[in-house]
Amino acid sequence: MKKRWIGTALCAAMVVTSLSGCGLKEPEAPSSAAAPAATEAPAAGGEEKETPAEADGEAGGDTAGDAAAANDPAVTLVYAEVNPLDTIVGQTDSFFKEKVEELSGGSITIDLQASGVLGSENDVLDTMLGGGGTIQMSRISAFALTSYGGEKSMLLSIPYTFVDRNHFWNFATSDLAPEFLLEPHENGTGVRGLFYGEEGFRHFFTKNPVNSLEDLKGMKLRVSNDPIMNGMVEGLGASPTVVAFGELYSALQTGVVDGAEQPIANYKSNAFPEVANNLILDGHTLGAIQVIITDEAWDSLTENQQNAMMEAAKLASEYNRKISEDAENKVLEELKAEGCNVVDVTDKAPWQEACKKVVEDNTSDYADLYQQIVDMQ
Repeated sequence: MKKRWIGTALCAAMVVTSLSGCGLKEPEAPSSAAAPAATEAPAAGGEEKETPAEADGEAGGDTAGDAAAANDPAVTLVYAEVNPLDTIVGQTDSFFKEKVEELSGGSITIDLQASGVLGSENDVLDTMLGGGGTIQMSRISAFALTSYGGEKSMLLSIPYTFVDRNHFWNFATSDLAPEFLLEPHENGTGVRGLFYGEEGFRHFFTKNPVNSLEDLKGMKLRVSNDPIMNGMVEGLGASPTVVAFGELYSALQTGVVDGAEQPIANYKSNAFPEVANNLILDGHTLGAIQVIITDEAWDSLTENQQNAMMEAAKLASEYNRKISEDAENKVLEELKAEGCNVVDVTDKAPWQEACKKVVEDNTSDYADLYQQIVDMQ
């Protein structure tokens, strides 16, 4: 089974041609809605979303395969997402859910629990790796795997590595991608990656206006408990302050922190402009994401179901690439129209120089591998 999985995953990853705390709660009842529910925040992908058939160019999958999968045992997989469903990652989650259920002939149900109801990314990973079977899948930031057997994923969060989106997708469709996806599994952690996506470049946002790198100095900036992010903020002259994502809004509101960083769509969808209405577009990292599943859940699936999952993963990665840039640009224009103070960074050289030490410190053990990624631009 292990060899068959590795072959399947490698094949699927390489053929994709357009391929990104609060306490835990019990999962809610499975939702029958495959598309994101309407929320107060505008949908990041626009008012009209493509149907899965429109997005992948066909109304259905392999009829014979669907019929075979429909005879497989019924399985429900709880899927955790920290962001709302109207974000880029939320839309990608919903698309993946719909395609899995369709391609498995209805034998797999994805119980998508969004908006952090199951906890932060680290909470979710702790639950998945701790066993018990309450969460089987999650969409996570790639760097979150660094402490969970995915050391190589650290390289994807090194500041100013990816010069643009095409650079990232050159990696995500390369021969290196499967190596990164399977690393936690190969290290015996108990999870494996299914596909890559991205949620846009990450930028700093603050309570007080920031017009240059100098204005960040001395600010308390929220970070996750991640050594690279801590080192980057220190290099920029600010003070890294660990705050759980679910507590970030109140931390900004009460002055516990002066700012934070997020992709543009997540910044708006989580209502952060209400408490920190200044956005500086430094684009320090691209928000690389993975969708992961526990080995226990994967091994419980039949071969038909595993094939359906991998086909859905390929389609969802393509869908994510298709919507991400347009969605981000639309949200940015909405933010400007709503009065957000948006400052562009025309010269990133000083920012890159300030982060030189954290780049060197965190790539020295993987110098050749990191250089391969850099050379993919």
